[in-house]
Amino acid sequence: MNYKFIIMNSRTTITISKETKLALEALKGDESWDEFLLRIIAEVQRIRREKNRERLSELLEAEFEEVRVKKWAREY
Repeated sequence: MNYKFIIMNSRTTITISKETKLALEALKGDESWDEFLLRIIAEVQRIRREKNRERLSELLEAEFEEVRVKKWAREY
């Protein structure tokens, strides 16, 4: 049994307000709902990865500076 095939061909319904649907339709354009929502998911994941990468970089930089200062303090 091909699990992906079952998921890809199954459908579900989500309940949202008419206002939300109108706003989403305006952004969606000619894309199918699946294409649109998968694109939005990919974009959110990309942004989250970017933010996490920036935060990690800041933490590593701060850690490096702390180690450098401690090393300097021991030398003097």
